[in-house]
Amino acid sequence: MAFPDFRGGSGRAQIVSKRRATCWRPSWSPRVGACVLSTHFVRKRALLGGSNKPRLHVGSGAMEGAMQTESKIRADSGTEHGPRGPGCSLRHFACEQNLLSRPDGSASFLQGDTSVLAGVYGPAEVKVSKEIFNKATLEVILRPKTGLPGVAEKSRERLIRNTCEAVVLGALHPRTSITVVLQVVSDAGSLLACCLNAACMALVDAGVPMRALFCGVTCALDSDGTLMLDPTAKQEKEARAVLTFALDSVERKLLMSTTKGLYSDAELQQCLAAAQTASTHVFRFYRESLQRRYSKS
Repeated sequence: MAFPDFRGGSGRAQIVSKRRATCWRPSWSPRVGACVLSTHFVRKRALLGGSNKPRLHVGSGAMEGAMQTESKIRADSGTEHGPRGPGCSLRHFACEQNLLSRPDGSASFLQGDTSVLAGVYGPAEVKVSKEIFNKATLEVILRPKTGLPGVAEKSRERLIRNTCEAVVLGALHPRTSITVVLQVVSDAGSLLACCLNAACMALVDAGVPMRALFCGVTCALDSDGTLMLDPTAKQEKEARAVLTFALDSVERKLLMSTTKGLYSDAELQQCLAAAQTASTHVFRFYRESLQRRYSKS
């Protein structure tokens, strides 16, 4: 997965990928009598964040590069999976871990045309003002595709943080900080569920101790009460109600839920049952993705 990196001042553009990166640098050519662009190859991977506050250095050009690599991830990662069957109509999944070098763990999760890049820092040193004496301090930072974070991003950060705190064994690393940084690459519906899935795979890649895995599933109800799993952005806009659930991998227990719109108690239970059924397919995709990565063959 490649991300253009425009740091380093004017006149230098660098595309950083997992295996190698191409740098175009101006150099003086005696034969031409002017500055020309020379090409150099460096073996570095994409960098996530700064030294003080983790954040994604992804500009508009980087976003376009990330979107162009989505199809490559689907083709090369070998982790694409389309759970289709009775009671489950989720879109195709794709996941690639350990993309970035600076975070302790990273993952790119694609859910249909929705894509989120996640990075995890920690356990690391925490500020005294945020220190908790008996467990780790968990922070979630969500960056939108364009612009600055707003009210919607802050609300999603709180929901994702509550979900992560329910499964992360923070008592094993007291007085430390665990930071999850999420960058929205593309939003085509079910964004919160995709953020939860990306955060889980990044935490696994970072080796953060958890009592269980977790996943997000979004359900939508249209005007006549028809239930749709993993809705697109158009379906969410036309739906009467949109419900997102976070479930654990042990007993499919509900960790978090957020709803929008009008629905009855019976419809809520129906959506929860459908989400629990769909979570089986998501956790199976997790398992297959990890097996492919760590398989010796």
